[in-house]
Amino acid sequence: MEPSAGPGDGSLGRTEAAKDERIRRWDVASPSATVIGRARGPDEEIDENLRRLHEEQHPAMAGHSARMHRLEKARLTHAYCSTLGVTPWERDRALGVMIDLDLTAFGSQRAIEKVALVVLKHVVDDERQRRLGLQDQAWLNDQSPEALERLFDRFDSLSDDPVFEALAAAAGLDTTSVNRLERVLREQLDEQDLHGAVLGRSPHRDPALPAIHYRTATERDPAEFDLGDDPFSTDP
Repeated sequence: MEPSAGPGDGSLGRTEAAKDERIRRWDVASPSATVIGRARGPDEEIDENLRRLHEEQHPAMAGHSARMHRLEKARLTHAYCSTLGVTPWERDRALGVMIDLDLTAFGSQRAIEKVALVVLKHVVDDERQRRLGLQDQAWLNDQSPEALERLFDRFDSLSDDPVFEALAAAAGLDTTSVNRLERVLREQLDEQDLHGAVLGRSPHRDPALPAIHYRTATERDPAEFDLGDDPFSTDP
């Protein structure tokens, strides 16, 4: 029989397809296949080691859920920071707060996506107010009403950003929910002492200045380095 390449010649007929579906409905099973996480039979118990692994009682799994929860908070917060285009300092502040923040106080609204957006709004608004001097009450008292009006006109909340509005809507947040969760966040920042939390940085260092070890390394004479000496060390 000569091979044919006409239309439909390579297709599977209806009868053959039904026969193939009935015979090949289940994958090929081997008696020697390894089954992980299930009992050998309906009357048998699951292996003790597997049960301890599933319940995170095994030493290899201790704290796994807490680590994954912390990693997920950092991952989603960082993704929101990249989408909204915040500054590196604002990103590190939001990550520092979010990673160590206990979400149980937020009740039914404790989803990571919702809390991360509220934390990001609070941090960005706080930094923008700080740059404008709106948090210096003594200085504000000396300003004229016209100057105060101009200052507040220059302040733009992150919640007014269309990208933030779209992300909040996708997470199921409206303006009322954001404001309510931000009030809870302020209370938790006080209770959990997270006002100065910054991921990987000192909260008291000026973010506009380079790190001290880079300045020290560039100011030192390379001829003074010994073998094995760390050029970025702060030691004189």
